[in-house]
Amino acid sequence: MRLFAAVLPPSERLDELGHVVDRLHRLPGADGLRWTSRPGWHLTLAFMGEVGEELLPELRVRLARAAHRTPPFPLRLHGGGHFGRRALWAGVAGDLDELRLLAERADAAARRAGVAMDEHRRYQAHLTVARARGEAVDLHPFLDGMRAFEGARWEVGELALVRSNLPVSGVRGEQPRYEQVGGWPLAGSAGQPG
Repeated sequence: MRLFAAVLPPSERLDELGHVVDRLHRLPGADGLRWTSRPGWHLTLAFMGEVGEELLPELRVRLARAAHRTPPFPLRLHGGGHFGRRALWAGVAGDLDELRLLAERADAAARRAGVAMDEHRRYQAHLTVARARGEAVDLHPFLDGMRAFEGARWEVGELALVRSNLPVSGVRGEQPRYEQVGGWPLAGSAGQPG
């Protein structure tokens, strides 16, 4: 199954972002973007790709350990950015050091459980809201619309394991479906060794 570790923002915070994204849908050129599905909005911590069933028990143990070592921390969705001319995303503010540490711990947990992970890259917190359909799109009008966005703060309290079910129908615009298949409360205390 295709898996990733993630932080799932609460629905109230996603609704705030949704109001901004709704306005972006009305901008010229919006039809050149494939907008991500709101039920699937998340902050990916570690993308694992295809994971064999035999690795799941050890992966769950190691992700639980990573969550147990990490204290809850504050975040908020904030502003926006892009990757080249192909992806538009909402940014994140708050305790980014703790978020990066949780991402590193989730990545390490997967590796130690035997998951073949891609090359390790520095973690950049983001929530993807749209991707270019084909040719690259001028994202500047959309970035301007995201720039002033300031979501309310929330306390991250869980590390989630999410299954990604890729589209299979071939229908244009069909979105991946995401299903949470595990979750562990963050339980570390401030100042605890990582």
